[in-house]
Amino acid sequence: MKAINDQTFHIVRVRVNVLEPVQAVTPFQDATMGPFLTFGLAVISLEDENGNVGEAPVFSSYTNILESCFLPILLHTKGMPYNDLYSKLYWSIRNEGFRGAAAAMLGQIDFALHDLAARRAGKPLHRFLGAERDHVKIYGSGGGTNYTYAQLETEVNYFLDKGVDCYKMKIGKDFGGRPAEDAARVKFVRELIGPDVALAVDVNQVWDCDQALRFLDLTAAQNLAWIEEPVHSAGMEQIQRLCAAAPVKVAFGESERTSRMFPTLLHLGVKHFQPVPTQIGGIREWAEVRDLAAQNGTDFSSGGYSLYTAGLMATASESCRVEHLYSIMSGLEQYFSVRPEWDKGGWALPDIAGAPVRVDWAYWKRAGKVTRSVEWDAEGMAAYLPNVIL
Repeated sequence: MKAINDQTFHIVRVRVNVLEPVQAVTPFQDATMGPFLTFGLAVISLEDENGNVGEAPVFSSYTNILESCFLPILLHTKGMPYNDLYSKLYWSIRNEGFRGAAAAMLGQIDFALHDLAARRAGKPLHRFLGAERDHVKIYGSGGGTNYTYAQLETEVNYFLDKGVDCYKMKIGKDFGGRPAEDAARVKFVRELIGPDVALAVDVNQVWDCDQALRFLDLTAAQNLAWIEEPVHSAGMEQIQRLCAAAPVKVAFGESERTSRMFPTLLHLGVKHFQPVPTQIGGIREWAEVRDLAAQNGTDFSSGGYSLYTAGLMATASESCRVEHLYSIMSGLEQYFSVRPEWDKGGWALPDIAGAPVRVDWAYWKRAGKVTRSVEWDAEGMAAYLPNVIL
């Protein structure tokens, strides 16, 4: 992280552009949400005084947090060192809370700052962060609870054709009410992929400990690599009970917005950490979870906007994977003029400065695909003053 610590920032303009949602390859449903018919992307752009830009995916619906906490600091900090700037941004959301949307947006802004710093340095983001390789492993993700068996087979074959050696599918159909049907679907996928491809399941928090253990009994012969968020992410007692009794690794972390929760998850027995880099409070916090996993022999993977995530995962162990939820993510690839490319069951990262993706904004604006665009500068934004709302 030293490279960015040596940099200062003077942000003169901030933009948020929202791209038209794309159609899902297959309408996608999980245990508690869906079906998702489309998927979208909004991007925040930070521009410095020399016209350099850094970008990251952003929650476009939370502009109130941007305008009350972050923009008054970003647009009134001429020549501030990174550590000081991040500290100001971090503490501006104290009253918003460090475990919700404000913390995730802090992480999104921090990603954009790192992208900007890497572009200024003329280095790919992963190299800027110290990575020594240009390839990351991918695990295939999908298997919606609404998929037919034919749709499952089509998606599984897509990933197998790419050389992917791990596939994760959704279970918990109809709010967890059909475990026997879930188990049959898992058996079907295991027969498709054979014994040498890892198979994991994602419950999206719908069960309690006893329900999860009964499902694991039903699938004992399927050699599951992990079971993801089988109980509520805030149910610490349930997580601990399940981890103590489960015959497979239990994964959590997507719902966390701060690295400070992961030592607790480790203590509870979680054996697979899954922080999302644009949903946790910054790249440094993501790296803290990465290092905590490595120090304790805990599995580590990350999802979210996978094409962006790939730029960070190259800094982790070669065994660590990026989740690629193909059905709803792949359509976004049309918006990127540069992106990671499939290679040997993973992605080869492009040799471009900054994050491993580029959006051609001028082209997509002409094509009418930018559905909303908002811009702020210092003239239109007052400097930061703490605001207490009770």
